[in-house]
Amino acid sequence: MMPAVFLTSDTHFGHSGVCRFTEADGVTKIRPWTDPDEMDEEMIRRWNDTVRPNDKVYHLGDVVINRKALKTLARLNGDKVLIRGNHDIFRDDEYREYFRELRAYHVMNGMILSHIPVHEASLGRFGTNIHGHLHTNRVRKARGVDARTGAVLYSTEIDPRYHCVCVEQTDFAPILFEDVIKRIEAEGGVVGLKSGNGPTM
Repeated sequence: MMPAVFLTSDTHFGHSGVCRFTEADGVTKIRPWTDPDEMDEEMIRRWNDTVRPNDKVYHLGDVVINRKALKTLARLNGDKVLIRGNHDIFRDDEYREYFRELRAYHVMNGMILSHIPVHEASLGRFGTNIHGHLHTNRVRKARGVDARTGAVLYSTEIDPRYHCVCVEQTDFAPILFEDVIKRIEAEGGVVGLKSGNGPTM
């Protein structure tokens, strides 16, 4: 059986703080757990129920929050590649015990994978930026600039050039790459490279 490809982001293994993060309303928790150990165990179970040992997983950053949680990664199935996030601050060799490769970003099927959403000026010909970092949020379309303050105003409409694969948006388990493509297409996004030239560098 051919290995499948999965994506995930922002597992935050070992992070007690993420169990207290809330939505913008300040009340609704973004994760159903209060205990980080309980969270870790359930996310490990969901990961291994989804990913087989020879499947490939691109983890789009913020894998663990503290060094102690690194050993959790030995329990996860798959041939893993880490696209480093802002919390992936330990030495490369500490991650290489668990990940075949470490990257800043990765291009796959004409789409760019990153931790933090790339600036729209950097999208170029990439149809979509698949990213993490935003947890339950999504990149929204700009609807103009406030004439008084100069601040960019955003609509409630999702920007289809960006797709978030944080665990909060994938039932706390890695998501099959084909399912990400279906989600992107359902939102009107472009899979693969866009026609025409991107900006010159």
